[in-house]
Amino acid sequence: MTAAVHHPLLDVRVRRKEFAGHEVLRDVHLQLQEGECVTLVGASGCGKSTLLRIAAGLERDYDGQVRLAGQATAGPTRDIRFVFQEPRLFPWLTVAGNVAFDGGESTDTARMAQLLDEVGLAGFSARLPKELSGGQAQRVAIARGLFVQPRVLLLDEPFSAVDAFTRLKLQDLLLRVAQAHRIAVLMVTHDIDEAVYLGDRVLVLEAGPGRISASIGIDLPQPRDRDGPEVGATIAAVRSALERVHAF
Repeated sequence: MTAAVHHPLLDVRVRRKEFAGHEVLRDVHLQLQEGECVTLVGASGCGKSTLLRIAAGLERDYDGQVRLAGQATAGPTRDIRFVFQEPRLFPWLTVAGNVAFDGGESTDTARMAQLLDEVGLAGFSARLPKELSGGQAQRVAIARGLFVQPRVLLLDEPFSAVDAFTRLKLQDLLLRVAQAHRIAVLMVTHDIDEAVYLGDRVLVLEAGPGRISASIGIDLPQPRDRDGPEVGATIAAVRSALERVHAF
């Protein structure tokens, strides 16, 4: 009997990616397993967001391939959702309309209400984006990303525009909903503490051109003690890996 072949949930291979003749990424291989949270760090301009857009199917002009559960993708798919740095809510739609927008003709109001409750916005469904704080708007964006029940959630510095306290609350929110929905997460961040607090692995991307220079596994249970010695030691290890490839 032939043994079953195990495929990673997400397999991204980029041999080469250029912008206007400038090589942005080269020989990048990234894998994401079911239920795993991987964070991606690196200096500005090293190709982190480009790599995320390739994984999402939003960037298709590159030499390589993206596979989901062993099957090649050919563009955006409902199984992979993207949460941008800014919420990008439609100002003319209510919170409910924004959450359900990616669902096409879906009128699953029960699921929409459940998601709003999960992100702490129960009772906000009739509000417009202009009536929300920055943190509330990003909660809506996360709920929208989860509405079609994707298998992978990609996030590009989703908490960079909110205050420090709101950022901590949103980090815990992301952990809760990812675990509740058994969803895999790939997240770009410039915050090393955030990368270590959230990630099962931290990938360090170096520039010129962008490639993964280090993969640091974090074998610590969630929720983690932000001020604990194990977290502190891992933060130091990630910082050291960044300093080696981004020396000034």
